[in-house]
Formats: sequence, structure tokens, C-alpha cells
Amino acid sequence: MNQKVVLAYSGGLDTSVILKWLRNLGYEVVCFVGDVGQKDDFSAVERKALATGASKVYVEDLREEFVQDYIFPAMRANAIYEGRYLLGTSLARPLLAKRQIEIAHAEGARFVAHGATAKGNDQVRFELGYYALDPSIKVISPWKDPEFLSEFKGRSDLIDYATRHGIPVPVTKKKLYSEDENLMHISHEAGILEDPAERAPEHVYNRTVSPREAPDEETLVEIEFKDGNPVSVRNLSDGTVRTGALELFSYLNELGRRNGIGRIDIVENRFIGLKSRGVYETPGATILWAAHRDLEGLSMDKEVMHLRDTLVPRFSELIYNGLWFAPEMCFLRAAFDRSQEGLDGAVTLVLYKGSVSAAARSSPASLYDQDLASMEVEGGFNALDSKGFININAIRLRARRRAAAPAAAAGTAGRAGQGATAEGPPAPESNENGNGEEHAPHAAASAAIGHGGRDHK
Repeated sequence: MNQKVVLAYSGGLDTSVILKWLRNLGYEVVCFVGDVGQKDDFSAVERKALATGASKVYVEDLREEFVQDYIFPAMRANAIYEGRYLLGTSLARPLLAKRQIEIAHAEGARFVAHGATAKGNDQVRFELGYYALDPSIKVISPWKDPEFLSEFKGRSDLIDYATRHGIPVPVTKKKLYSEDENLMHISHEAGILEDPAERAPEHVYNRTVSPREAPDEETLVEIEFKDGNPVSVRNLSDGTVRTGALELFSYLNELGRRNGIGRIDIVENRFIGLKSRGVYETPGATILWAAHRDLEGLSMDKEVMHLRDTLVPRFSELIYNGLWFAPEMCFLRAAFDRSQEGLDGAVTLVLYKGSVSAAARSSPASLYDQDLASMEVEGGFNALDSKGFININAIRLRARRRAAAPAAAAGTAGRAGQGATAEGPPAPESNENGNGEEHAPHAAASAAIGHGGRDHK
């Protein structure tokens, strides 16, 4: 056999063993290393791949593209899976799959390979990406290959194989948990983390300081947006300014790191149906998502926001499930992008011991009218209009109550006829006249509350 395969290679345990295993089967292996912000020595990774048997190694810097074309679009949609996970791994996979296919085409390779396991999400994300971009590509997935599975039952077998073949790996049997890192986050799972009833040891976290060890003073940060995208970050505490997608996102990561922001420990639902425990550190994105959502509160139309929010769970699920290149994603992204047009302004955030909160915001496209919203001045708002507004919205509620009354009365009479002692609830005492208006005493009380209270919501 003399067939060429492009392997998504990280230099870690799984892909190092898979590289040697593919070579032993007779494949020519071209390794692709995508730099999406993981803290690796890429020169060392390249040397290791060549030493292990790769014929060529591509090391591609994808960080700017990752931020601009994947992280920012997810942020503009406020993407979050199951209400907690910001999708750091999920967003990197379609970018890596795209570049891997491009390299396969450049190399004339008919095969691509990856090291994702059969129980995880990444196998789906990689392979759906491959097939969406090249329907004729052949995929080698060793963790679904009977021959590979007969030799390797788990990480311990991989470590033993690597030792026998002289392959250095960063994992030892004393640290049996895995990590996946990129510019957006780092994930920790498996091994000692598989029991969800056990707290993750502090030494697992390496992207953020413990909130207990974070500074005792607040850090004030201002993030400026243009059409929903961040364009600058200003540290109001020390005057530092960062612009440009990659530079500002990296700086937010640093601010989040030192303030202990972005840690979550969750059990999530994988696409294939299994539940898994994941420990994540996502410092910069946690800050960015909070700022972006706050600006929308100031400048986005209510109905557009509420309609968009109904689409966010589906959009997030599609990202999580590896369907970035699916046609429904194109539709949703176009809708989200339209919602962000003119979303300009700045948000001031307070970073403090693991928390991030908005403190101020401004926008040239603000829909907030201070006079209209004020509880102190009328500001052009006619209070009498609220009376009709409430009456109209109450029409269906009154109709439902009136329609249900005969049935409720019949039910009460039936129970009484059977000797039941329990009585139904008494009918509510009406406080309305025939026009649906309150009787004078109640109206007076309402007026007193309306003028003297502060019913903000």
C-alpha cells in the first residue's frame, strides 16, 4: 500500500500513536498541525511528527481566522450550549476540518484521519465537516476501526505502545485525564474527572487563577463594538488599549486569567446521547459575551431580540453537533448578522474574583429614552394610554375565565350531589364595572401606588 493520508496531528498521545500505526499499515502520512491558540512548541511538534514517520508536516497559524470567522460570529449570536457551555472546542473543529481538507486537496490525498474517540463529539464534528466540504473524501477513524480497537482498549494501552516505539508523550499513568486547548478555552475531562460527584482538584485548572487568589481590587474594562463585533478593549484601571481581533481577544484572556473568570464544571449531553463531565476555563470569551449581551439590551429592538433569542439554542446545538457547514447554519448566521447591523457602542465591565458584571453602557444607536423611562417626569408618556393597553391585553384572559366558569360551577354542583364536602374555590370578587374599569376606591388606591411607588418592571 502506498496511499497518502492527511492526519490531524497534535503531538499528543492519541495522534502520535495513530501516526505510527498508520505508517506500520503502509500509509504515507502527512501531518497537519493547526495553531488555534494552544500553548505548544510547534517546532518540537513538527520534529516529533517527522521522527515518528510523517513524510511532511504542515503547521498552520489559524488564530486570526479562528477569532474573526468563528468566535466572533458565535458571540454575535450569544451562542451557549445548554445554558452554560460557550462552545470553545466545538468552534475550533470546523476550522481545523476545513484546513485539513484544503491540505488534502493540495497533496492529492484521498484520505484524512483524526484521533477523536468513538464516544465523543469530535469524531462527528470532524467527519461532518470533511463530508460537507468534500463528499468523496475517505476518512480513517482509528477509534472506530476493529483492528485498532483490538490492540488499544484505552489510554494505558496507548502509553505502553508509545513506550515500546520510543514515542515521547506528555501523559503519564499518574495523570490520566485529557485536555484540549485553544485560544478560546481549555477543557479537562476523563480519568479522575469522570466521577461528577468529586470536585475537580485545583491543580486541574491552568488557564485561570483561583478566584480566591485573584486581586482584591476591581479591574474596570471598556469594550467598544461596531456592528456587533468588538473593535477595542480599554483597561480603565491602567490605561492599556488593545485593538484588532486577535490582539484584543488575547488581552481579554489575560484579564480573565488574572481575575479568575470563566471557570465552569458541568455535566453535558453529547450529540451521540451520552452524558459527560467537563471542566472548562473560558476567560476572555466569558467577558466578551457579557459585554455584547449588555449592549444589545441598550440598542437592539425588543421583538428582534426576543425572536433572535428563540433561535440561539438551536444555533448553539448545531455548533455543538458539528453542523457548522450545514445549510441551516448559513440561514441562521445570515439572520444573526442582520440583527447586529448598527449595534455600535461601548460597555464598561467590572472584573472581580471570578465574576464579570456590566456597570455602564452607551451607544449612538441607543433605543433607551431616559425621559420616557423616568419615574420622576412624564417625558411625553401618557399614563392614560396604559389603561387601554391593559384592557386590550386582558380581553382573552377575561374570555377564558368566563368560558370556564359554567364548567367549574357544574363540577361543584356535581360533587355536592354526591355528598362531597369539599367546596370549590369561591368565585373572585369582581372589582370591575361593566366597562372593565376599576371601582373608584380601587382606582384611587392604584393611583396612589402609581404615583408614590417605584414599580420599575
